[in-house]
Amino acid sequence: MTGATGFVGGATMRQAVAAGWHVRALTRRPQPERGGVTWIAGALDDKDSLAEMAKGADAVMHIAGVVNVPTRAAFEAGNATATAHVIDAARGAGVTRFVHVSSLAAREPGLSNYGWSKERAEAVVKDSGLDWTIVRPPAVFGPGDTEMLDLFRMARRGIALVPNGRMSAIYVDELARLLVTLAADRTVSIGQIYEPDDGKPTGWSHRGFARAVARAVGRQRLSTLATPALLLKAGGRLDTFVRRGRAKLTPDRARYIAHPDWVATEGKCPPAELWRPELDADEALAETVRWYRRKGWL
Repeated sequence: MTGATGFVGGATMRQAVAAGWHVRALTRRPQPERGGVTWIAGALDDKDSLAEMAKGADAVMHIAGVVNVPTRAAFEAGNATATAHVIDAARGAGVTRFVHVSSLAAREPGLSNYGWSKERAEAVVKDSGLDWTIVRPPAVFGPGDTEMLDLFRMARRGIALVPNGRMSAIYVDELARLLVTLAADRTVSIGQIYEPDDGKPTGWSHRGFARAVARAVGRQRLSTLATPALLLKAGGRLDTFVRRGRAKLTPDRARYIAHPDWVATEGKCPPAELWRPELDADEALAETVRWYRRKGWL
């Protein structure tokens, strides 16, 4: 497994171990010992460590990737080229089952360098000859997430800046359960691209999701201010100018956020006999708030 030290990968690793799997997990930094896990020191550009990770595996799960780097070349290296390295490691170890975590952004490769690199990574997977499944998660939230933390903090204050358009969302533990299920599946999911979500028909408006977050933090009323695409893009340029390499809202990310349709495609959800969301979105948001508060993040 790649990405096990990250948000989605960490949740997936925990669920895999709970399901009885032994996980060989790639890591760039020393990690504490954990039952059911063998940590493999290395990186996505270190072919020897990837070969060690894949050795003896029944399935390879590629979850790691980059979402906010400064150049197109860095996106290509962190997403497309890295995926090719992981596939080579799986082939070299004789592993045929390959589960790849992509993004809805891959549907719009011309929109951002991020989406372009994720679409290129998908192409590499499709051409691999392996028994692959690609998962394109929508916005992922849950314990440990830092990307949506600002929205929870704004909702607590009673006012939130939100983009126009619509989105889908998924709780991290629900996504992790799907990924673990796919690793074990050798039938219906082979050669499929899935776009899972929380089961909300036609997704959420950004305003509607922000109001659901507000309810979770105990706010019954929330004022939302729409952020036009031009303002988002100007903010991306400003953040890059001010914080340079530490910028979170880069022009590339601003173009991605400003896109009006990040709703999971109808008919692309995994078949119900394989997986379906089990936790109500309001309860999942409430559990996220409880975790944030226990950690002092909110």
